[in-house]
Amino acid sequence: MPQSFACLHTHIIFSTKNREPLVTKELHPKLGKYIAGILRNTGSRLITAGGVADHIHLLVSLSRQGSVSDTVRDTKSNASGWIHKTYPALQGFAWQVGYGAFAVSHSDLEEVKRYIENQVEHHRNTTFKEEFISFLEDHDLKYDEKYLWE
Repeated sequence: MPQSFACLHTHIIFSTKNREPLVTKELHPKLGKYIAGILRNTGSRLITAGGVADHIHLLVSLSRQGSVSDTVRDTKSNASGWIHKTYPALQGFAWQVGYGAFAVSHSDLEEVKRYIENQVEHHRNTTFKEEFISFLEDHDLKYDEKYLWE
């Protein structure tokens, strides 16, 4: 076959370092637009972004040439650099080292998109820790909780 094709949708979740509540309501939409540009530059596409003050959710259509780890690394690195440059009061801003990435079927895109866009409401009753552990368990991923939050 002379061409390569890929349809790789991923729900990516990562938090601020120590889950500090630094991503304000005002910052979220600007950060989402900036992340969309980062992803576009790597050949991926941001479908939607959401989250609350201590973490972010991204629904991404991944490039067929990049890896999840490279995409997350580049996104986090460039986004934190932009935050430092644009918001001098947030010079201490950092992302937690780890992340979660979960495959999304094409038929589930709208449901996941609504979930991500409804994060503020969702987190009125659920903590980030409860949410993330639920994702790990729903996807049969083994974990040791003492290493999840460092």
